[in-house]
Amino acid sequence: MPPREDHHARPPCPSPVPVGADALQAPALLRRLLRAKDRMDAASHEAWPVRRLAEISGVSEAHFAHSFKRAFGVPPHRYLLTRRIEQATTLLRDTQLSITEIAFATGWESLGTFGRIFRDITGQSPSAMRVELQASMPQIDRVPACILKAAQRPDLTIAVLEKRRRVAGDTFRPPTTEAQ
Repeated sequence: MPPREDHHARPPCPSPVPVGADALQAPALLRRLLRAKDRMDAASHEAWPVRRLAEISGVSEAHFAHSFKRAFGVPPHRYLLTRRIEQATTLLRDTQLSITEIAFATGWESLGTFGRIFRDITGQSPSAMRVELQASMPQIDRVPACILKAAQRPDLTIAVLEKRRRVAGDTFRPPTTEAQ
Protein backbone atom coordinates (compact mmCIF):
# COMPACT_ATOMS: atom_id res chain seq x y z
CA MET A 1 0.00 0.00 0.00
CA PRO A 2 1.48 3.42 -0.98
CA PRO A 3 2.19 5.93 1.80
CA ARG A 4 -0.69 8.24 2.53
CA GLU A 5 -0.16 11.90 1.69
CA ASP A 6 -1.23 14.27 4.42
CA HIS A 7 -2.55 17.43 2.73
CA HIS A 8 -3.06 19.12 6.08
CA ALA A 9 0.55 18.92 7.27
CA ARG A 10 2.21 22.28 7.91
CA PRO A 11 5.22 23.19 5.78
CA PRO A 12 8.50 23.51 7.64
CA CYS A 13 9.26 26.95 9.08
CA PRO A 14 11.39 29.05 6.77
CA SER A 15 14.86 29.78 8.06
CA PRO A 16 16.42 33.25 7.74
CA VAL A 17 18.76 31.83 5.07
CA PRO A 18 17.23 28.91 3.20
CA VAL A 19 19.00 25.60 3.83
CA GLY A 20 21.34 24.83 0.95
CA ALA A 21 20.93 28.30 -0.52
CA ASP A 22 23.78 30.68 -1.10
CA ALA A 23 24.18 32.90 1.94
CA LEU A 24 24.60 35.87 -0.40
CA GLN A 25 20.93 35.67 -1.24
CA ALA A 26 20.30 37.21 2.16
CA PRO A 27 19.19 40.76 1.29
CA ALA A 28 20.64 42.23 4.49
CA LEU A 29 24.15 40.97 3.70
CA LEU A 30 23.95 42.22 0.12
CA ARG A 31 22.87 45.65 1.33
CA ARG A 32 25.81 45.74 3.73
CA LEU A 33 28.26 44.75 0.99
CA LEU A 34 26.78 47.31 -1.39
CA ARG A 35 27.16 49.98 1.28
CA ALA A 36 30.91 49.30 1.44
CA LYS A 37 31.16 49.08 -2.36
CA ASP A 38 29.36 52.42 -2.72
CA ARG A 39 31.76 54.03 -0.25
CA MET A 40 34.73 52.75 -2.27
CA ASP A 41 33.14 54.08 -5.47
CA ALA A 42 32.56 57.51 -3.93
CA ALA A 43 36.08 57.85 -2.54
CA SER A 44 38.32 55.45 -4.45
CA HIS A 45 41.29 57.73 -3.80
CA GLU A 46 41.15 56.90 -0.06
CA ALA A 47 42.75 53.92 1.66
CA TRP A 48 40.23 51.09 2.06
CA PRO A 49 41.69 48.31 4.20
CA VAL A 50 39.40 45.33 4.77
CA ARG A 51 39.08 46.31 8.44
CA ARG A 52 37.50 49.67 7.47
CA LEU A 53 35.18 48.07 4.90
CA ALA A 54 34.11 45.39 7.40
CA GLU A 55 33.26 48.07 9.96
CA ILE A 56 31.08 49.87 7.41
CA SER A 57 29.36 46.59 6.59
CA GLY A 58 28.97 45.54 10.21
CA VAL A 59 30.55 42.12 9.70
CA SER A 60 33.89 40.53 10.58
CA GLU A 61 36.90 41.11 8.33
CA ALA A 62 37.08 37.48 7.20
CA HIS A 63 33.35 37.32 6.51
CA PHE A 64 33.45 40.61 4.60
CA ALA A 65 36.39 39.62 2.38
CA HIS A 66 34.90 36.22 1.58
CA SER A 67 31.37 37.55 0.99
CA PHE A 68 32.54 40.49 -1.14
CA LYS A 69 34.47 38.20 -3.45
CA ARG A 70 31.52 35.82 -3.78
CA ALA A 71 29.08 38.67 -4.42
CA PHE A 72 31.14 40.72 -6.89
CA GLY A 73 33.58 38.20 -8.35
CA VAL A 74 36.75 39.95 -7.20
CA PRO A 75 38.33 40.67 -3.82
CA PRO A 76 37.83 44.19 -2.40
CA HIS A 77 41.38 45.26 -3.21
CA ARG A 78 41.04 44.31 -6.88
CA TYR A 79 37.70 46.09 -7.05
CA LEU A 80 39.38 49.23 -5.69
CA LEU A 81 42.19 48.91 -8.25
CA THR A 82 39.58 48.72 -11.00
CA ARG A 83 37.95 51.94 -9.84
CA ARG A 84 41.27 53.75 -9.52
CA ILE A 85 42.38 52.71 -13.01
CA GLU A 86 38.99 53.75 -14.46
CA GLN A 87 39.28 57.15 -12.82
CA ALA A 88 42.90 57.56 -13.97
CA THR A 89 41.91 56.65 -17.54
CA THR A 90 39.17 59.28 -17.49
CA LEU A 91 41.59 61.91 -16.18
CA LEU A 92 44.16 60.97 -18.82
CA ARG A 93 41.52 61.39 -21.52
CA ASP A 94 39.72 64.49 -20.27
CA THR A 95 42.38 66.62 -18.55
CA GLN A 96 45.88 67.91 -19.04
CA LEU A 97 46.94 66.98 -15.50
CA SER A 98 50.41 65.50 -15.29
CA ILE A 99 50.76 61.74 -14.81
CA THR A 100 52.07 62.43 -11.30
CA GLU A 101 49.04 64.57 -10.42
CA ILE A 102 46.71 61.87 -11.74
CA ALA A 103 48.53 59.17 -9.75
CA PHE A 104 48.14 61.05 -6.47
CA ALA A 105 44.59 62.23 -7.25
CA THR A 106 43.46 58.64 -7.77
CA GLY A 107 44.91 57.37 -4.49
CA TRP A 108 48.34 55.99 -5.37
CA GLU A 109 51.13 56.63 -2.90
CA SER A 110 53.92 56.49 -5.48
CA LEU A 111 54.25 57.28 -9.16
CA GLY A 112 56.23 54.09 -9.74
CA THR A 113 53.53 51.86 -8.28
CA PHE A 114 50.85 53.67 -10.27
CA GLY A 115 52.77 53.30 -13.54
CA ARG A 116 53.58 49.62 -12.96
CA ILE A 117 50.06 48.63 -11.95
CA PHE A 118 48.50 50.75 -14.72
CA ARG A 119 50.68 49.03 -17.34
CA ASP A 120 50.04 45.58 -15.85
CA ILE A 121 46.28 46.09 -15.99
CA THR A 122 45.82 48.04 -19.23
CA GLY A 123 48.84 46.84 -21.20
CA GLN A 124 50.01 50.44 -21.76
CA SER A 125 51.84 53.10 -19.83
CA PRO A 126 49.73 56.06 -18.66
CA SER A 127 51.38 58.38 -21.19
CA ALA A 128 50.80 55.94 -24.08
CA MET A 129 47.18 55.55 -22.98
CA ARG A 130 46.77 59.35 -22.93
CA VAL A 131 48.10 59.67 -26.50
CA GLU A 132 45.77 56.92 -27.73
CA LEU A 133 42.70 58.26 -25.92
CA GLN A 134 43.21 61.84 -27.02
CA ALA A 135 43.82 60.76 -30.63
CA SER A 136 40.43 59.02 -30.65
CA MET A 137 38.54 61.89 -28.97
CA PRO A 138 36.35 62.83 -31.99
CA GLN A 139 34.99 59.26 -32.11
CA ILE A 140 34.68 58.98 -28.32
CA ASP A 141 32.57 62.16 -28.09
CA ARG A 142 29.69 60.33 -29.78
CA VAL A 143 29.66 57.42 -27.29
CA PRO A 144 27.56 57.77 -24.11
CA ALA A 145 29.73 58.07 -21.00
CA CYS A 146 28.23 54.97 -19.34
CA ILE A 147 29.06 52.80 -22.37
CA LEU A 148 32.55 54.26 -22.63
CA LYS A 149 33.26 53.62 -18.95
CA ALA A 150 32.08 50.01 -19.21
CA ALA A 151 34.19 49.41 -22.34
CA GLN A 152 37.30 50.83 -20.70
CA ARG A 153 36.82 49.00 -17.39
CA PRO A 154 39.91 46.91 -16.68
CA ASP A 155 39.48 43.17 -16.26
CA LEU A 156 40.78 42.21 -12.84
CA THR A 157 39.27 38.77 -12.55
CA ILE A 158 42.82 37.42 -12.42
CA ALA A 159 45.54 38.83 -10.23
CA VAL A 160 48.13 41.23 -11.59
CA LEU A 161 50.84 38.79 -10.52
CA GLU A 162 49.17 36.08 -12.60
CA LYS A 163 49.15 38.41 -15.63
CA ARG A 164 52.85 39.13 -15.12
CA ARG A 165 53.60 35.41 -14.82
CA ARG A 166 51.77 34.68 -18.08
CA VAL A 167 53.57 37.48 -19.92
CA ALA A 168 56.94 36.32 -18.56
CA GLY A 169 56.20 32.79 -19.77
CA ASP A 170 56.35 31.17 -16.35
CA THR A 171 59.91 32.38 -15.74
CA PHE A 172 59.27 32.97 -12.05
CA ARG A 173 57.42 30.92 -9.48
CA PRO A 174 54.11 32.26 -8.18
CA PRO A 175 53.67 32.45 -4.40
CA THR A 176 51.94 29.59 -2.67
CA THR A 177 49.17 31.89 -1.43
CA GLU A 178 47.60 34.97 -2.94
CA ALA A 179 47.46 38.16 -0.89
CA GLN A 180 43.95 39.61 -0.93
